[in-house]
Amino acid sequence: MAAKDDIREFLTTRRARITPDQAGLPVYGANRRVTGLRREEVALLAGISVEYYTRLERGSVGSVSDSVLDGVVHALQLDEAERDHLYRLVRTASTPSSRRPPRRTPARRQVRPALQRILDQMPMPAYLRNGRFDVLAANDLGRALYSPLYEQADAGEHPNSARFIFLDPAAPDFFHDYDKAANDCVAFLRAEAGRDPYDKELSDLVGELSTRSEDFRRRWAAHDVMYHRTGRKHFHHPLVGDLELDYEAFELPGDPGQRINIYTAPPGSPSAEALALLASWTTPSRSRSEDFRRRWAAHDVRYHRTGRKRFHHPLVGDLELDYEAFELAGDPGQRVNLYTAPPASPAAEALSLLASWSAPENSDTKKELWNS
Repeated sequence: MAAKDDIREFLTTRRARITPDQAGLPVYGANRRVTGLRREEVALLAGISVEYYTRLERGSVGSVSDSVLDGVVHALQLDEAERDHLYRLVRTASTPSSRRPPRRTPARRQVRPALQRILDQMPMPAYLRNGRFDVLAANDLGRALYSPLYEQADAGEHPNSARFIFLDPAAPDFFHDYDKAANDCVAFLRAEAGRDPYDKELSDLVGELSTRSEDFRRRWAAHDVMYHRTGRKHFHHPLVGDLELDYEAFELPGDPGQRINIYTAPPGSPSAEALALLASWTTPSRSRSEDFRRRWAAHDVRYHRTGRKRFHHPLVGDLELDYEAFELAGDPGQRVNLYTAPPASPAAEALSLLASWSAPENSDTKKELWNS
């Protein structure tokens, strides 16, 4: 859509949502042909002529002054996001086509290692995304929270929240208030399109969603814009159930277009308990994962048939046990490992003690030991 068309649609939809009563204007007659304000009423509130406002609404902005735009902002009761969007649309429309940059494909932005370390050290769910809702990085709990989103993503591609919301049938179940999540997503994308109208990847995403989702097309046509900075989200997680989480968004000045979203729950709340449970089920810590990768890269191989292992058991302390491995001829690939200790050794005494606590009649004793 051309910049002039964007201005016309944006101003028309803003004008239609405000009644004369909301604007503090008297209503004469009962046969109004519009539900919102007339052009002459907006011009009156903005302090400009009807002819001038009509030209503005048609996208003929020329060299319109900031004071005139501020008058329109006041008349239409635009919020911060809407005001910024109008100014960006006007700036784009007033730039001669010969001076406009070509539609571009942004270079794929990598996540700096320092940012990944910050994410990994956060104890709460956190992820990093760009203005097209591509999730570029996350910590373990962030991936666990948005596990349905990761399941939707194609192999080798970053998960994308907008595609998940409008193209995945699991989205309405995951987002408790799906209608709000969908509206917020479209409004942010609309604001982002006004911020950078020459972003080819963003235009391609909007085109894809418009082609594949009637619901997206309907919401996109509303021309709503918003900032997505702070708020509360309600999820229905497939593992831990309902979650009500507050979120904060942090823009990254060093990486324009990237932001970190962090989710928290009030201490002691059911959502905090559910997050703690989810954290206990997440993948091992990154430090252990990196340790595995380092050892795997050594390419060492060996058989594991017999030997000695040393344990520090939480109940009986140190154990030094010999083990033997037996292959099962009737079940290829399966094996039984047996552990023994030399008779009368400290390890044999510890095993005997452990065996006495493992008996069913000592179940109460075991509970007391584990809870102590």
